[in-house]
Amino acid sequence: MTNNWKINRRSFLQGVGVSCALPYLDVMAEDKPAEDTRPKRMAYVYIPNGVSLPEDPEYADSRWFPVGEGKDYKVTKTLAAMKPFRDDISILGGLSHPKSRNLLGHLAGDTWLTAGDLRGAKYLNNVSVDQLAAQEFKQHTRYPSFVFSTDGGVGYKSRVSTLSFDNNGKPIPSEHRHRTIFERYFSPQNGTTTAERKRSLSMNQKIVDLVLEDSKSLRPNLGQQDKYKLDEYMHSLNRMEEQIKRSEAWFDVPLKDFDSSKLELDVYAHIDPQAYIRSIFDLMVLGYQLDLTRVMTYMIAREDGMGFGENFPKFAIGSKQGHHTITHDLATGHWKEWGDYDTWMTTQFAYFMDKMKNTSDEHGTLLDNTQILYGSSCSTQHNANNCPLILAGGKNMGLEHGEYTIYDPKNTPLSNLYVKMLNAAGIETETFADSTEEPFKGIFA
Repeated sequence: MTNNWKINRRSFLQGVGVSCALPYLDVMAEDKPAEDTRPKRMAYVYIPNGVSLPEDPEYADSRWFPVGEGKDYKVTKTLAAMKPFRDDISILGGLSHPKSRNLLGHLAGDTWLTAGDLRGAKYLNNVSVDQLAAQEFKQHTRYPSFVFSTDGGVGYKSRVSTLSFDNNGKPIPSEHRHRTIFERYFSPQNGTTTAERKRSLSMNQKIVDLVLEDSKSLRPNLGQQDKYKLDEYMHSLNRMEEQIKRSEAWFDVPLKDFDSSKLELDVYAHIDPQAYIRSIFDLMVLGYQLDLTRVMTYMIAREDGMGFGENFPKFAIGSKQGHHTITHDLATGHWKEWGDYDTWMTTQFAYFMDKMKNTSDEHGTLLDNTQILYGSSCSTQHNANNCPLILAGGKNMGLEHGEYTIYDPKNTPLSNLYVKMLNAAGIETETFADSTEEPFKGIFA
């Protein structure tokens, strides 16, 4: 603590065996930070198996892409949850990775952020764009990046469970256990669990309880606005850890690959996919709010019916089929069912958008200082063309939203978008993977 009751931006609340980073409080700085000190953040959120794109007019409302182009586009039911964020998003069509267009669609997750060439027998992937950004920003934060998924680990070729790849094109293991992620944020041992914390866990003590006394001692020195921020923060920590406790039985299930057609659903009756997905989003928001990292990836589920995500539709919309089955079994009328699931998934992303837009630090809203790319790398029948994409946020990086733009698939690879996103984040590069010199129209000032 400094003079006049000013505290450092990196201050912690302390408890027995734990320390807990604080969000930004007005008491942390004399003046508003200069504009050029604002953090530039990136988030990449992936959904597998593509989206519903029926041609039959009977199922028009189940089509993911909007009707019309430009500012006057009209969303169908599948993207209706994004209406409140129309000025914060751009919907993109026509983009893809040229080297992936004729590959098995389930390699989509492997190449979504890499544009790697996986056409040969050997697995020769590229560094992912998020890791290029992480290398640039890691000097500013405690962690270079957060890599999240539903299943954890790396998976295997065409069934990866991570979006992130290092400089050698090797997959970076993802994290999926909420408790592990949560404890990582607050451990004074830089990611390890202290003996004291292990004892408190065995006694069912939450972190918010362990740091409560320290928060009470800080509170008298705060103004009303800071008191409100602190109370809100402590409440969010408590809510998050309660959800983690409810979900931990799921995390303890061995995460081996399985034949989803033979899955006994009663064993997984406690799974709440909405709570799980939203808890990961909550952790992402908290990580940005505390400025623990500026780059995150989240693979909501794996390709081709692998892992827990295959059965999300069964719990989310009452489907009798898994996600991958729905995307293939279209002859029996699954277009509407697929559209309903896309609608549900968009609603989860809208939850993340709302949290990012309504959470602020000293630099403004998290959304305005974060570029978020949401989507998949394939569409109908897993054909890796015309990627369904939403680019959101980043207004303080010069992004201008509000339109649906269809790009020329022959001349504008998805990597061109990645170059523009890197540039907007202050990373000077003219190329990434198979990008071209074709100008990328719109969005970026």
